[in-house]
Amino acid sequence: MRDLIIIGGGPGGYVAAIRARQLGMKVTLIEKEALGGTCLNRGCIPTKAYYRHAEMLRSLSGMNEFGIGGISDWSFDLGAAKLRKEKVVQNLVSGVGDLLKGNGVEVIRGQASIKSPEKVLVNGQLLEGKRILIASGSVNGVLPIPGNDLPGVLSSDDIINLSEVPARLLIIGGGVIGMEFACIFQAFGSEVTVLEAAPNILGKLDAELVKRMNVYLKKQGVQIHTSVMVHEIVQAEEALQVKGEGKKGMMLEDSDAVLLATGRRPCTSWINSDKLGIKTDQGFIMVDDSFETSVPGIYAIGDVIAGPMLAHLASREGTVAVERMAGMNSHLDYKAVPSCIFTFPEIASVGFSEDEARAQGISCQIGKSQLAGNGKAMTMGEREGFIKVIADEQDRIIGFHIIAPHASDLILEATLMVKEGLHTNQIMSTIHPHPTLGEALQEAVMDIHKEAIHSMPARR
Repeated sequence: MRDLIIIGGGPGGYVAAIRARQLGMKVTLIEKEALGGTCLNRGCIPTKAYYRHAEMLRSLSGMNEFGIGGISDWSFDLGAAKLRKEKVVQNLVSGVGDLLKGNGVEVIRGQASIKSPEKVLVNGQLLEGKRILIASGSVNGVLPIPGNDLPGVLSSDDIINLSEVPARLLIIGGGVIGMEFACIFQAFGSEVTVLEAAPNILGKLDAELVKRMNVYLKKQGVQIHTSVMVHEIVQAEEALQVKGEGKKGMMLEDSDAVLLATGRRPCTSWINSDKLGIKTDQGFIMVDDSFETSVPGIYAIGDVIAGPMLAHLASREGTVAVERMAGMNSHLDYKAVPSCIFTFPEIASVGFSEDEARAQGISCQIGKSQLAGNGKAMTMGEREGFIKVIADEQDRIIGFHIIAPHASDLILEATLMVKEGLHTNQIMSTIHPHPTLGEALQEAVMDIHKEAIHSMPARR
């Protein structure tokens, strides 16, 4: 009898497995495909590998600013980039396997089927465990429009396996996935157009950051059309044509490839939830504070439960779930979950947006800092950026929003501020090293009290 059977070897499942072993549990992990899940094999890591290629290309195009010449005849080989991406992924997949083996986790490859709260069938073998943890992640959402199965119509899984850069790329969906690929492939050389059904791209982001990001994307040459309903995709003689209706009526866009970036849905269809008695809501498994489902002994974490679909959140949920199983009083603070978007510049957020705070009746205090006034940013040649901090009536920091190079690294300090409910004076009195991008975070906090040093004072 095992203490725990985990279904899914992504960042939620494998982290939970290792933590459970640290706590002395006998653990079996079942994974039907490669260890690491979507994040490692088809999501976070492959796209960030490509993002690095895009960064290099952008740097090459700006070499004149740094007095570097003689390299104008460079070219980009997506096939070579694909091979590098696959090598990075394989190294990390192997590393996860080694970690699981080193921690004594039994790994079984195959499709799992839950037969009861203590029994799981895989490869014809019936496994028994005191508890079961579902961590099967998510899959691409399917846009139900005619033509979504035509050659050249791609999912996010497909686009990372292209060997040639499409001359024209049309992206349906202006969320995180769509905008990351828009920036990557624009840097690769594609002419990129984005169609978004909502009034704005990146809809859950602070509205002021969305407005600023639209300006940056336009400068890069990414065309964005919002409030567009796509009706169908058809094959023309030399192109795919996307037909839709926008603010100015009917529209027709030609493209060499179309990316469907309309979100993801929980991978729960394999679970016979009705027979088992597991309660769900719109496909998501319902859980309590211990991540236990409506069936005692069966738990769920990550993309299969409601909330942001983030790898680092799934990992923390997995850790908390097994620690609660072991009798520890662990908890997860959902108000301090950072999110990062790898566009140019990067975007990172944690805590309340201004609109969310005001909707809850909080009298916000707002501080801002422009990256154009930051010495490190200027030396990098990365002057475009904006930082916004939100504090409540008691001067506690409740939200941080960053558009800047390395925003995904800068958000770490901001996350700690929000998680611990730090007060503005604690950040203002903390020495930030110079010259760094991190100084801009402190400047934004100081601006709440009109004490920022490197910002021009408002006219009286």
